[in-house]
Amino acid sequence: MIFKFRRSRPPKATIATLYGAIVAQARVPSFYLHFGVPDTLEGRFDMIVLHLFLVVRRIGRAGGQNSAVGQALFDRFCRDLDDNLREMGIGDLAVPRKMRGFAEAYFGRADSYGRALQRGDRAGVAAALARNVFSHGGPADLGPQRLADYMLEAVRVLDAAPDPATSGSVNFPDPDAIPAAMVAHASTADIDGETLRSHP
Repeated sequence: MIFKFRRSRPPKATIATLYGAIVAQARVPSFYLHFGVPDTLEGRFDMIVLHLFLVVRRIGRAGGQNSAVGQALFDRFCRDLDDNLREMGIGDLAVPRKMRGFAEAYFGRADSYGRALQRGDRAGVAAALARNVFSHGGPADLGPQRLADYMLEAVRVLDAAPDPATSGSVNFPDPDAIPAAMVAHASTADIDGETLRSHP
């Protein structure tokens, strides 16, 4: 008899918990009231992308079979977008085209964020955020800078915590605490920019 081994699928409960935490953090009012992120469909999409990227990046650092959790999170993200499009009345013929656009947006942003983080380049992170998150409105200067500080602090917090793929939970920094927090952690180092790679 020939035994075929398949990579085990991540528990649905783990994916639901992690994705729920990502969406909940993306909806924190402070991003829209105090950081200047546009409170639009595009702005909220970008905040989900940003937090999904941060979690997938952290999972990718651990390597091994945990990468399946990162892929499952991305798949959950895609299903969520698909469901939202259909609830908005988008027709079946148009959904695949829009989904390709969403996927390209995610991977493009993940690549630019990842490259800047890998270099430890705060200005590069802020520039990427200015192009993507703030391209539809919002402050053109202070918003991207503060959000870049948030991303760098989130990287520090996530990297210091257990791998979300094994712990089944994820914690993000409080956005309102970022100005004070970054004084203490301005020398954040050892930042790795691994990102979710496109699946075949």
